[in-house]
Amino acid sequence: MALKFSIMVVLALGAGAQSVCAANDAPPADAQLSYPAAMRGDHVDHYHGVAVPDPYRWMEDIDAPATRAWVEAEAKLSRSYLDAIPDRGAIADRLKQMWNYERWSPPEHYGRYWFYGHNDGLQNQSVIFVTTSPEETPARVLLDPNTLSKDGTVALRETAASDDGRLFAYALSEAGSDWQVWRIRDVATGKDLPDRLEWSKAGGASWRRDDSGFYYTRYDAPKPGAALKAANQYQKLYFHRLGTAQSDDVLVYTRRDDPDWFVSGQVTDDGRFLVIQANHGDEVQNTLLVQDLSRPGTRPVPIITQPTAVYSFIGNIGTTFYVLTDAGAPRYRILAFDFEHPARNLWRTVVPERSATLDSATLVARELIGQYLKDAHSEVRRYSPSGKLLGEVSLEGLGTASGFEGHLGDTTTYYGYSSFTRPPSIYRLNLATGASSLWRQPFVGGFTPADYQSQEVFYTSKDGTRVPMYIVSRQGTKPDGSNPTQLYGYGGFNISMEPAFSPAVAGWLQLGGVFAMANLRGGGEYGRAWHEAGMKTHKQNVFDDFIAAAQYLIGQRWTSPQRLAIRGGSNGGLLIGATEEQHPELFAAAVAQVGVMDMLRFRDFTVGKGWESDYGSVDNPAEFRALLAYSPLQNVRPGVSYPPTLITTADHDDRVFPAHSFKFAAAMQHADPHGRPILLLVESRAGHGSGMPTAKQIELTADMYAFMLNAMGLAAGSHR
Repeated sequence: MALKFSIMVVLALGAGAQSVCAANDAPPADAQLSYPAAMRGDHVDHYHGVAVPDPYRWMEDIDAPATRAWVEAEAKLSRSYLDAIPDRGAIADRLKQMWNYERWSPPEHYGRYWFYGHNDGLQNQSVIFVTTSPEETPARVLLDPNTLSKDGTVALRETAASDDGRLFAYALSEAGSDWQVWRIRDVATGKDLPDRLEWSKAGGASWRRDDSGFYYTRYDAPKPGAALKAANQYQKLYFHRLGTAQSDDVLVYTRRDDPDWFVSGQVTDDGRFLVIQANHGDEVQNTLLVQDLSRPGTRPVPIITQPTAVYSFIGNIGTTFYVLTDAGAPRYRILAFDFEHPARNLWRTVVPERSATLDSATLVARELIGQYLKDAHSEVRRYSPSGKLLGEVSLEGLGTASGFEGHLGDTTTYYGYSSFTRPPSIYRLNLATGASSLWRQPFVGGFTPADYQSQEVFYTSKDGTRVPMYIVSRQGTKPDGSNPTQLYGYGGFNISMEPAFSPAVAGWLQLGGVFAMANLRGGGEYGRAWHEAGMKTHKQNVFDDFIAAAQYLIGQRWTSPQRLAIRGGSNGGLLIGATEEQHPELFAAAVAQVGVMDMLRFRDFTVGKGWESDYGSVDNPAEFRALLAYSPLQNVRPGVSYPPTLITTADHDDRVFPAHSFKFAAAMQHADPHGRPILLLVESRAGHGSGMPTAKQIELTADMYAFMLNAMGLAAGSHR
């Protein structure tokens, strides 16, 4: 439910690319632009006795003729500016070449079938394959989303195979929207059943063991014309029986006491129980209920009634349930309880807390696989159900492992592993021997991992906190202050930034640049305390951490203010807006993607009310003051020389309402109409980022990189 915007909006440029223009051929970074006129209204809100003007309130009606005309004029201006950068077209061409490499998801086992995703390189959407053996070549195409739209904007968002593998439920979204439509495909025939389920968002599905139907979440249908704006309230868990109308679905669980609860349901591997978890807003803490499906007519039994800690269900063996929790363990532990005797005093710790953060865990082949973060990179350990250490999964270097899904009866599981300089490979883990073997490994043309280096450093933030940061560069890069450097961050919602391969990073390195990613407070890298140190009235710590990261890179002469660009998306877009306002002198360019820019109004749109768990509420006087102090929209100051800024959003972003970016861009342009470029780029038939087609990603990253390099006074490849 959180705002996570993937760092993997990826870029890649050919290793042998030559500079295609001189720096002075491009429009200068301080070129004066004539911005479209944006009417300033007289609307004023009052919070706790404080009057806050909102002159661009009219832009919240994103379909109004005035708003549409202004957005179209902004798009024309941005397009003309970006297209005038001579390198921009060549960058896009090379992106297309570099992107063309195979990638896979780890296979998952259901009944007699194995399912996995595959992209041949330039496909807009990955294809789902099915096979009776992962070693079988070729496997059979089960679902190809690329056939569902000409422009690749119909995306596969969620999947759920039945226990025996006969049926495959899948959820599609269109044009970047978070709204999903569920369909069911017969795996043997490849044909869809008539069932069609609408108005689902941000939730998966889980089948009953008898294949009679599945559990899924949905909202009530929004009013006509309000689907991309209206607040999403009272999420509900339903059971859909195959062959029946959606209107006949059975409501299983919802919270009627508060509209902002998110709910989910999962059937256990043995099919006996339904586990229901509920979170208030985007709080990571949750309640937990268990329904015994083997006893018809029984109601869910509350196990955790108050969301005071994280209780994430891992799996069960009989009536013994295993749960990942930060209760009494800020960096998480695994506990077990007996459903027949659930009293808290009978619970036991199976895997105790360690210094590394237990980020997630799975139960496969009657063993627990714990995925840890050790200073924000992966460490994987295997335990018996009693907690005995069975061994570690060997991982090479500073990277990220993911996967390890499966069932109690499986003998193997698959996982992916990558790093900033190592493309994502898929491995098979033999659960009897503990040995891993390579299943699939991609080849990225023009990129040689040995030519690049990754290192983790630690720097000191404003209040003395020690913060980790990854720095990636070409071997032999000299810290002489001249390197074009991109600093990326997020810092929120307990989401950890982990080192993983991206053609974006690879392309930046090939241009001679340095890539840095800071592990800011507000994330989950060091558990609950690290997250809470970046929440609500402590949110300024996140910006201080990011500013200190920039100062470290400059102080260590990795770069200089004339060669440092910052980028972030969603909550990270907020980070960019707030940071460039607080220290505009530190940066050569700022790219804020789909950002939350009006911190006094975010709760009024789509799922925004749930973000109060991380940001706080304007109804609370102390939290209001904190929000007002850093909110990008309210802190734009006239007469300040802001760095060249590219603000991106999309017309179908129904997670972070596009008016955030509209209002911020208008305010920035009004404050500094004759300064450095402030551009608004609005992507059509796109949303918050999930499911964005490859072609659109290539075009967007070409825009971002051309803008950054131009702001630095560099041509593509000129620094190598």
